[in-house]
Amino acid sequence: MTAIAKVISGSLHRVQRGHEKRFSTASPPSPVHRPARVALMLALAHKIQEAITRGDVHDQADVARRLGFTRARLTHLLDLLLLAPEIQERVLFLDAVDGVEPMSERTLRGLARRPAWTDQRAWAESSIREISTA
Repeated sequence: MTAIAKVISGSLHRVQRGHEKRFSTASPPSPVHRPARVALMLALAHKIQEAITRGDVHDQADVARRLGFTRARLTHLLDLLLLAPEIQERVLFLDAVDGVEPMSERTLRGLARRPAWTDQRAWAESSIREISTA
């Protein structure tokens, strides 16, 4: 039995779909960037607070009914507004690359529970810098 060898010149790229792995000569697509989910949730929290302040809605319970959220979920969103302004700005500019989120909303809510902005800033300096360089 004679083995037939096939020589390929050029570059190969590994392609994975599900459990199947193979090689292709076509270059992989460029990464897809979109705003991170936490950035969208923070922007929504700002819009909700703005609507309450303007008097477009009566209170948080009214907003929760209109949006179909529970009051607890709405409180979770509005807790993001307790973050230091610099942290909020950095969060609003976070991107999710190829569907990989840079951080969870739960992490930010835990940070927002810290009453001192100096504590929040100290945590954010290390954590968000690591996220942006990854």
